[in-house]
Amino acid sequence: MTLTKAQLAKYIDHTNLKADATKDSIKETCDEAKQFDTASVCVNSYWIPFVAEQLKDSDVNPIAVVGFPLGAMATDSEVFEAQKAIDDGAEEIDMVINIGELKSGNNDVVEADIKSLADAVHAKGKILKVILETCLLSKDEIVLGCKLSEKAGADFVKTSTGFSTAGAKVEDVKLMRETVGDRLGVKASGGVHSWDEAVEMIDAGASRLGVSATVAILTGAPAEKSGY
Repeated sequence: MTLTKAQLAKYIDHTNLKADATKDSIKETCDEAKQFDTASVCVNSYWIPFVAEQLKDSDVNPIAVVGFPLGAMATDSEVFEAQKAIDDGAEEIDMVINIGELKSGNNDVVEADIKSLADAVHAKGKILKVILETCLLSKDEIVLGCKLSEKAGADFVKTSTGFSTAGAKVEDVKLMRETVGDRLGVKASGGVHSWDEAVEMIDAGASRLGVSATVAILTGAPAEKSGY
């Protein structure tokens, strides 16, 4: 796929989820997102009020992660976090699937967890993405995670948190796209550090990219290869 810089930027959720992120570094992330006109800025929910203020005069959306990065938070707590983040200005919510329950075959529990989030997020007119953490799953589990996410009402499935053993892989993105067709979005996140890698993910079926190396990707500068 041939893309302009502006077109590629609109695939990008410019991400800063570092534990040691400061207000200054979050502001820098927002400034970069506005400079390149990315799709969004993705941060931990604590920072959403600040990010929403920073982005208010742009068309860059604030995104909050929920139940991040382990997917082992109580459903009620996830719902509260998502609702609070939306009230604070988040336009999209990226939740982590309950990985342990998925791997245990407790499909009803996984689906109910996602549905609770989807219902809460959609009640406020916003978008829900479900992070599968593909590096911890078999191919069959990736397919199952996609199917449960779709059945529960999610809008996107997403590869990774960027905090586990690996990030997005082209073959996993292809598998996810094959599973959800054109019914859901697919977000490739973690490990995308160059223009060529970004386009490869899009060609594989990604409709959104979660990266922290946005400036490097869009300017051709070398990127630090860690996390997102």
